[in-house]
Amino acid sequence: MGLIRIIMLSTTLTLLTFAAYAQGTPAPKDAYLYFVWPQDGAVIKGSFWARFGLRNMGVTHAGDTFANAGHHHLLINVTEPLNPKEPIPQDKSHLHFGAGQTEARIELPPGRYTLQLVLGDAKHYPFDPPVVSRKINVTIR
Repeated sequence: MGLIRIIMLSTTLTLLTFAAYAQGTPAPKDAYLYFVWPQDGAVIKGSFWARFGLRNMGVTHAGDTFANAGHHHLLINVTEPLNPKEPIPQDKSHLHFGAGQTEARIELPPGRYTLQLVLGDAKHYPFDPPVVSRKINVTIR
């Protein structure tokens, strides 16, 4: 009987550990994600430093499971909504900053762009509720 209890306890602890990594990591209702720079409507010559701001949460590395902390993702010209049950994609339109960066040098060819920030949890899933900035428009010359 003691062996069965140990197995059950072990299984329960394992499942609780996996639950900590599940999508839907809670975020404070007052979390606020924003661009420090560029500002909406900016006309920029060449590459630029994008600076990310976050209030009422912390920034950490991808993989870190600290409460109320995540890492930045920059969405470029993304029009479709993110699926909260899927990790944020990683491609030329979904840039990951998993080392905890709060700024990045961005190089885009000339044109008009929409930019949006999304905070991801340890496994790159959006938080619940999602922590996203408003979309901004920039023009690169």
